[in-house]
Amino acid sequence: MVKALIAALGLAFSLNAVAAPSAVEVVTSLQQQAIMDQAQTMGLDWKVGDRADYSIDMGFIKGTMVMSVTQIVAEGIWMTQDADLGFAGKQKIETLMDPNTGEIKKMLVNGKEQAPPKQDVEIIEVKEDKITVPAGTFECIHARLKNKEDNSEINAWINPQIVPLSGMLKQVAPSQFGNVTVLLKSFKKN
Repeated sequence: MVKALIAALGLAFSLNAVAAPSAVEVVTSLQQQAIMDQAQTMGLDWKVGDRADYSIDMGFIKGTMVMSVTQIVAEGIWMTQDADLGFAGKQKIETLMDPNTGEIKKMLVNGKEQAPPKQDVEIIEVKEDKITVPAGTFECIHARLKNKEDNSEINAWINPQIVPLSGMLKQVAPSQFGNVTVLLKSFKKN
């Protein structure tokens, strides 16, 4: 169970896959590795309509993100992430994943195919915790991670057994605009 929770950390950080760095990009790359780890540990038991809604706070930029399973086809599972950052813009990421391995087969960002983001992250600490977010109060795993590229620290609170897709309840990560805080507002698991 702990391995599956840690694996979900990767999923918790995927939001943006644009080539040029942006504030939203901070919330992206770990998610892909966690999906792969979660798939290899217990498979991706996602269903069409599974969904998680988040608020995003970057200080002066506030927005929302919706993650949802839109299709299950012979090639895999399509997950969509729709982010709306108000005046900073909107972004739609569509990812086709193998449900058995978590491998990303295809990624479209605003309709254009892109390579999945890469990351080099080290787990600093993982401990059991309890957190209250707009969606409720949850038992969870709190993980502290270090981005080896710039030595920044990322904090994530996750529970993939309850929250569909990423399992993300809360995430705090640095960006070029200051800390980015992502909070679970609501979810639906079919």
